[in-house]
Amino acid sequence: MGGGDKPLLSLGKARLIDHIAARLEPQVGTLALNANGDPARFAGTNLPVLADTMPGYAGPLAGILTGLEWAATNTACRSLVSAAGDTPFFPGDLVERLNAAAQERPGAIAAASSDGRLHPTFALWPLGLRDALRHFLVDEDNRRVSAFMERHGFIQVEFPMIEAEGRRIDPFFNINTPDDLAEAKRLLQSLQP
Repeated sequence: MGGGDKPLLSLGKARLIDHIAARLEPQVGTLALNANGDPARFAGTNLPVLADTMPGYAGPLAGILTGLEWAATNTACRSLVSAAGDTPFFPGDLVERLNAAAQERPGAIAAASSDGRLHPTFALWPLGLRDALRHFLVDEDNRRVSAFMERHGFIQVEFPMIEAEGRRIDPFFNINTPDDLAEAKRLLQSLQP
């Protein structure tokens, strides 16, 4: 995408981060943003901006760890839901369905999937995993999200495809290229009532 923060890209009349926050906020009790660098660039979101608690760029699991540690200290919740900052059409019942699946296997990670494909950055993470995750990242120097999930057990929660423009669209469609952004703009228009 030419560098910069994808969540700050415009999609319709708002930025990606605004679409994501608006979709996630009614589903959770507390919302925060994990981002490294100058937090001022996200000032318009009115969200707490959490920098990774690990030095250097350690990937998505470092953000999950940061969120788990922050939530354990600053909220009364027992789990953290993660969502990617470049995926504006994820389901409005994401948290409800992940939480329902997690109730069937306490302590397991509940991760979203669609069309048989796992989306590990859309998951419900028990706060009790934070020490194990820190050990995995620091002591084992492992950054693979799927490896951590497999080790600690996860439930795959299947979400249906979206019917739009006479075709099936993945609700976890993410924006990685200018063509993806153009496609997201078309989808936004077709999905609006």
